[in-house]
Order: sequence, then structure tokens, then C-alpha cells
Amino acid sequence: MAVPTLRTGSMHPFRPVDRTQLSDPGYQAFLVLRTAFTVAPILFGLDKFANLMTFWPKYLAPWIDAIVPGSAQQDMYVVGVIEVVAGLAVAIVPRYGAWLVAAWLAGIIVDLLTGPHFYDIALRDFGLLVAAVALARLAVTYAPARTRAGAGA
Repeated sequence: MAVPTLRTGSMHPFRPVDRTQLSDPGYQAFLVLRTAFTVAPILFGLDKFANLMTFWPKYLAPWIDAIVPGSAQQDMYVVGVIEVVAGLAVAIVPRYGAWLVAAWLAGIIVDLLTGPHFYDIALRDFGLLVAAVALARLAVTYAPARTRAGAGA
């Protein structure tokens, strides 16, 4: 079984992808996860300002609302900004952005487990956390860190 070779020149997010890479199942998984963890946090983050999908403040644990200044809705504005930044980080530097998303999801899980009994959503978010960790690990191969010479993604 041949091991696919890494072509670091094609890993930059704004460079064309080597077509042979598109047949690599690992690279396909990387692209799916990178796309999902770019788009979803940005959309959910923007919705924290509009409350179109749901009324987001209802998910905030009372103890968190008590220690954070402002109203629960104002807290959601901060959450929204953080989620948009996390999505952009995944788009630009997935190797590190995925860890940011995983840490953020861990915080959301703590909120959901200690708040108003959203255990089912906490379980779903644990699955998302696992997927974010998988993206971070895939990014080591498919979006390596830049070197001083500027190689890589």
C-alpha cells in the first residue's frame, strides 16, 4: 500500500490544491472538517446577535450569568465574537484554530452540564469536540505550520 506524499506547496489555503491530493481520503476528511468548523462557528456566532435560530441566552448557566457582567444577551454578544474568531482561525490556521474550537466546545459543555439541563446538547457538543481534535490532528499533515522560509500553510 502506497503512502500518499505530502506536497506542502499546495497546502496554503489560497493556493490551488494538487488534484492527486483530492483522492486522498485523509485530505478529504480534513477538507470536510475544516469547512464545517469554519462555517458553523461563524454562522452560530453571527446568530448570537440576531437570535434567529434560537434564543441563545437560555443556554447560559445561571452561575456563569451571575459572574459575567451584563445581561445574558450581552454575554451572547461576546460569545458570538469569540465564535466568529474561532471559525476564522480554523479557516486561516486550522492546525491551531481547531484546538481553539475544541477548547471553546469544552467550555460550552461545562456550561450545558452545569446549567438548565441541556445534557443532550452537551453530548452532541462532545462529539463536535472530538471532531475538532481530529481536525487538529489531520492539520498536522495537511496544513503544516509555516517555516521561516515561508513553506507550508
